[in-house]
This record gives sequence, structure tokens and C-alpha cells, in this order.
Amino acid sequence: MPAPADARTPGPLPKLSATIISFNEADRIGRCLASLAFCDEIVVVDSGSTDGTRELASAAGARVVERPFDGFRSQKQFAVEQASHDWILSLDADEALSPELQASIRAEQQRGFDRAAGYRFARSSEYFGRFLRHGNAYPDRKLRLFDRRRGGWRGEREIHETATVDGAVATLDGDLLHWPFRSFEHQLAKGRQYAQMMAEYAHARGKRASLSKLILAPAWRFWRGYLFRGGFLDGWAGLVYAYVTSDTARQKTIRLWLLQRELATRTGEGPDQ
Repeated sequence: MPAPADARTPGPLPKLSATIISFNEADRIGRCLASLAFCDEIVVVDSGSTDGTRELASAAGARVVERPFDGFRSQKQFAVEQASHDWILSLDADEALSPELQASIRAEQQRGFDRAAGYRFARSSEYFGRFLRHGNAYPDRKLRLFDRRRGGWRGEREIHETATVDGAVATLDGDLLHWPFRSFEHQLAKGRQYAQMMAEYAHARGKRASLSKLILAPAWRFWRGYLFRGGFLDGWAGLVYAYVTSDTARQKTIRLWLLQRELATRTGEGPDQ
């Protein structure tokens, strides 16, 4: 008699390693670590924190590895390679799993992660007291749970890096909660850093700035997020978020223009992870 279509092959469940990269995240990493307590292992790759981040991670049961920062993608892939298990759940220190997402991941683990080579889920960012639910900020789906034998943090881009897999990708219920900015000043500084890194990446690939990009790219980013994707439904927070993030696109083009004319120098700002 043939087995039922939904039968599972008996055997040990796949173990799950959580990986985090960090730099001076003592004020934010605690909730990240707490949300990963169900994982079989937590690996934290730290790039020289001086605020007690490493000690907090160790006290929470994580295995801490130190490595100089040389790019977001490279640091995250290094963390994947330090893990003991093949199934990886990769988070940043300013992120945490919602209870619903924790339940979704645990349910997939109970099934043996048999539906896909990787799993993605929505990310919801906190912005001055509320979680944004519209615009360019949401659902902002991220692939963060994957089988490293079939994928990982691949490619050359070190900023706005993405994980990819060879095989099917499934979407899980629940949100990845994100606290990206400690203050408005922090957001502005982070935007400058990201604009510089994106301009350097574009310049290295032979891309050039143009007047049309300087004028149209920031405007399109603002109106796409604020109007067409409903950012206005998030009130004042949605308006400020749309305006400030559109300015990052403007800064990127200006910095690329400066690089073309060899007028730019690196800011010397350290990595903000």
C-alpha cells in the first residue's frame, strides 16, 4: 500500500544555527539573542566592539568569533562558514523574530525544512515609536533562512547585500522586527555611510552619475514609497521616512559624480551594522 502523500521520512530533525554580525550593539543585541533562544546554536561575529557586546552575547550562550570588518556581505558569509549546522538563520543585531515568525520557523524545522532551499519573510522597521506598515519600508521581504549547501551571501556587492539559494524559496508568516536607527542623527549618519558605499560600488562597476539620475531618482523613490505604496498611511513617520530615504538616493548620485572627478575622499566612518 503506497504511503500517504503527506508522510514524512522518520529521522532526526535538521539542526539550526543562528548567525549575527555585530559592532557596538550592546543596546540592541539582547532582544535579538532572546528571539533566537530556540535555535540549536547562535554564532556572533564581532568586529571589535568596545561597549560590552561580546560579553553580552557570550552570557546569552552565543559563541563569539572576532573578525575585522571588511564588508557586510563578507562578514555575514564568514559567519555562515563558522556555523556548526547547515541550516542557517541570519540576522543583524538590530533585528529580532516576532513570536509568530518564531512559530513559523519552528514548524518548518519540525517538517525537516522540506518545502524549500530557503525561506523569506517580511521585515517591519520601527521608526520613532511605531512600526511602519506601508511604503518602501514594508513588507521589505528578506531571505534569511537557508540551507548553506545550496546558497548563502553570494556575489560581490558589500552594501544592500542579499542571500540567494539554488532552489525553491518559500514565504513564512510573521515579521522580522527591525530597529534600524537609534536617533534621527543616527539615520542621517547611516544614510551618508550607505550612500558612500553604494557610490563606490557603482563607480567600481563603471557606472556614472547623470543630471537625470540626480533629479529623477530621488523624486521617484519618494513618490513610489509615499504615494504609490501607501507610505502616507503611516502618518508623519511615513512622510519623514520617505523624504529622508529619498535623500540617500540623491547623496549616492552626488558622491558618484565626485568619484568620477576624483574629488571624493573616504569619510573614515566606521561600519554601522
